[in-house]
Amino acid sequence: MAIKAANDKSMSNITALPSGVSAKSLILLSTQTASSSATIDFTSNIDSTYDVYCFKFYNIHPATNNVKFQFNLTTDGTNFNVTKTSTYFAAYHSEADDAGISYSTGSDLAQSTSDQPIAEDVGSDNDQAPSGSLFLYNPSSTTFVKHYLAVMSNSQQTDYSQNIFVSGYGNTTSAITGVRFKFASGNIDAGTIKMYGVV
Repeated sequence: MAIKAANDKSMSNITALPSGVSAKSLILLSTQTASSSATIDFTSNIDSTYDVYCFKFYNIHPATNNVKFQFNLTTDGTNFNVTKTSTYFAAYHSEADDAGISYSTGSDLAQSTSDQPIAEDVGSDNDQAPSGSLFLYNPSSTTFVKHYLAVMSNSQQTDYSQNIFVSGYGNTTSAITGVRFKFASGNIDAGTIKMYGVV
């Protein structure tokens, strides 16, 4: 079998994607900006319209130093207490040049209704507000559990840069109708969260 190679290396000649390639896009559904907010809740527009929902975080600043930024899910719009199992690890590098990768047993969950941390040891200085993304898969399914995946960039209150990876599932076959974001202690002083549907 011969290997075929493209001779024209100019990207400008590409005018359309092949029919077998799907182009995914993010459709902005909602934007919320914190201002000394105890929680930020998204309780509308999470339905069967999209198979994947993406939450984008921009400079989420806590009022309290050294706290976890976390979320929880609801099936009834009121009680944010879905049972979850998850994993949490981070690559880190300090201003003093200390680096490594660590698993955090204090931020994973095992069949727990507690809030799911997606950034820990968040500092209250203005250069310590995390940003990142959370993906929620097929939340309207009434057959399967609800998987989630978060990737965050955090500057810890101890002057460490972190690349955080969190994944898990909400162990429910009921449809997820809302997501709540909060810090473990104190208000969300500032920051913006946008919710997108993934087409």
